[in-house]
Amino acid sequence: MKNRTIIWLVGGLALLVIIGVLVWQMAIHNNTSVQQSEEVEKQPEEKAEPEEAEEPEETEEPEETEEPEDAEYENWSTFGYDLELTRHVPFDEITKDNVNDLGLVWSQKFKELNENIPAGNQSYPIIIDGVLYVTTGANYVFAFDAVTGEEKWRWEPPQELLDTLERQSMPMTNRGVAVGEGKVFMITGDVGLVSIDQETGETIDRILLSDYFPTLTPENGYYETTAPIYYDGKIFVGSSGGDNGVRGFEMAFNSSDLSPAWDEPFWTVPPKGEDWLAEGLFGGGGAVWMPPSVDPETDTIYFAAGNPAPDFYGEKRPGANPHTNSVIAVEADTGQMKWVNQQISHDLWDYDSADSPSVFTATINGEERRVVAEGSKGGEWWAWDAESGETIYENIAFSKIDHPDPTPEGTLVYPGILGGQNYAPDTFDPELNLVLIPGIESPSIIKVAGNEQEAVEKNGSVWAFGTSYAAPADDVESYGTVTAIDLENGEIVYQIKTDDAMRGGLSSTATGITFFGELSGNVQAIDTATGENLWNFQTTGETISAAPSIFTKNGKQYIAITSAGRDPQIFVFALGGDKEQGD
Repeated sequence: MKNRTIIWLVGGLALLVIIGVLVWQMAIHNNTSVQQSEEVEKQPEEKAEPEEAEEPEETEEPEETEEPEDAEYENWSTFGYDLELTRHVPFDEITKDNVNDLGLVWSQKFKELNENIPAGNQSYPIIIDGVLYVTTGANYVFAFDAVTGEEKWRWEPPQELLDTLERQSMPMTNRGVAVGEGKVFMITGDVGLVSIDQETGETIDRILLSDYFPTLTPENGYYETTAPIYYDGKIFVGSSGGDNGVRGFEMAFNSSDLSPAWDEPFWTVPPKGEDWLAEGLFGGGGAVWMPPSVDPETDTIYFAAGNPAPDFYGEKRPGANPHTNSVIAVEADTGQMKWVNQQISHDLWDYDSADSPSVFTATINGEERRVVAEGSKGGEWWAWDAESGETIYENIAFSKIDHPDPTPEGTLVYPGILGGQNYAPDTFDPELNLVLIPGIESPSIIKVAGNEQEAVEKNGSVWAFGTSYAAPADDVESYGTVTAIDLENGEIVYQIKTDDAMRGGLSSTATGITFFGELSGNVQAIDTATGENLWNFQTTGETISAAPSIFTKNGKQYIAITSAGRDPQIFVFALGGDKEQGD
């Protein structure tokens, strides 16, 4: 997968990359608590002195009663709301009858806080006890009062981190943080991990993964864009750079001091020169681009591994290339594998299993079952038994499927290099027994390298190896989709078109509403059961490449979402907010 965010020509390879919490043990898992007491511009050469934060843009705030001494919060406590990453909340204040009363409560342009913050943003906010934690490109972290937008603290990356990002021409995307044990955890682009004091924003610990595993360096092609997951005293960390031929991995670190919690990473591919990588000059892949999900009932984590490398040239990586394009279940305590299922064998089209798998209890053929589900860039969706890995549903197509092997002359393939389902997360509504999948319909022309030597030369037009050309096809309609699948029988209930590729993801509520943002800057609400449009809000016209996070304070429901583009922002909506929309 590649990191070329916003440039459509190379977006598919980059999208996973650029374009790639926080449970208080079991309490946060319930997501309720009571408070008692890519796509980026070049980083500037010099880091400016921190500026005094400007006040968030004022809007017509909804009326709120005087805050009691003990405010009650319902949190969005991980990357995907809960440990299982279902992105579904039990909140019911916003309904189909009043959703059109939603308006903007506050917004903040990140460059007003520090002009060195790069363009682009794919951050998924975390909200804990009324504080919103969000990242930007180049690993800045901000804590805001989630209701008023007042800045509480910021963490700015040290100069050596910024220097590494610039020196290695590395993607600056970051998709968020994890929160646990009074700390905020972030994976940094220089293949590092930092813990930050949740109250003050001060650094507690900071490591480079190469401190413990020497090959995990930017010089070897690694970088990091994913968000971590906190669970049971551990921080789970994935890997970016599979298209560079690195060896993909998932790893656990102790939250107390960032020391390794497993003996070694779970490697998704063998070392170079061994097994199916024995013959080629270059090879690897299997990056874990997105956070893992956790089943706390069995202490199991689930993660998706990306495509093998070289991406399109498969002659020197014979066979199925096992554990690539796969969903893998491992023991949270040890990293020992429980099961693996491969979605695409010997991938030649950059069809990563990219999005985080989700875990949930669904009704299937009249019986309740614990399920792991995931869609891939290949445009198909799967579901497995969470404990055994037994396949329940497979190859359910939500995109057009037509992908012959690439040729040196050029081959039209569906889906294109964007996907399918890229990194954008889906959502599961337990009352409706529906999973909703964000999709992309955009075919590509791929010209494969003619020989191995050509395959290992990095092409200037695409951040991958094994191709001389890869780009969306001209004169072919491109659009996004939202597809609803009934878990009872695996059938598609509906599919709606969206104007733009679905690159951000979905979040749903107990009142049967699903929210998402679009590349046009529009935030949309649809009826989860039917796909009917219920509400739209145009922010600023800048792209939205992340999914909403939903939380409450004293029963009042709020929706937070980041935007990308040249002037990245965060927006928070609620009933009674300002309805004046952007251009």
